Amino acid sequence: MMRWTLIAILALTTVVAPPALADPPDRLLEPSLHLQASTDSAAPRVALTLDACGGSTDLRILDALVENRVAATIFVTGVWLKRNPEAFATMRAHPDLFEIGDHGARHVPAVDRPVHVYGLKAAGSPAAVKAEVELGSVAIIKNGGSKPRWFRGATAKYSTGAIRIIHDLGYEVAGYSLNGDGGSLLGQKTTTARIAGAKDGDVILAHINQPRHAAGSGVVAGVLALKARGFTFVRLSDVKPQGLPSGT
Repeated sequence: MMRWTLIAILALTTVVAPPALADPPDRLLEPSLHLQASTDSAAPRVALTLDACGGSTDLRILDALVENRVAATIFVTGVWLKRNPEAFATMRAHPDLFEIGDHGARHVPAVDRPVHVYGLKAAGSPAAVKAEVELGSVAIIKNGGSKPRWFRGATAKYSTGAIRIIHDLGYEVAGYSLNGDGGSLLGQKTTTARIAGAKDGDVILAHINQPRHAAGSGVVAGVLALKARGFTFVRLSDVKPQGLPSGT
């Protein structure tokens, strides 16, 4: 009798045990992105991508890019656009240098559930993710820009559902391979060393909205160091990047 009771208990335990989660609720993705390697005869190349999250414009960076003919993909938010019409006009005046990407309407993380990422409250639902992406694009167009191809959410972290939404809306997710300025919180020397140490095919992430931070000077110094080494700078849409998330 005791033997059959034990078997029944084990069977019950097996039936009611919760299934393993294929995608844990707290799992967020931070997509990587590289350029295809240069051919043997081509100069090494990198893609400089700059986030304009909010606040003002680091003219140290913008002026240096224009003066030195350095191409970049710049991701702007609707919040930044309202405060920086002159800087955006400068970017639009140099379409051969600058590609404009969508950084969202309000600079909220593209996560379709209610969480915080680096202290920022995420969009929180599929509808809110869609609004963050689409209204960011609308803001760019209303301010004289073209419909962007690329989207990068605040914090560059995403839920798998959000990536699917972004792709379904017709955008590509702009990951990166080299964090150049640590969210604009690194010092000048560290930022310079990180960017100057980029390798062929790197997609560099830095910021262009913190003119009072020392990291901005490091961005300029690092970029000029790469240029002196013979690197070519390209916009994301100029080449075929590798490592794009599938959105599935």
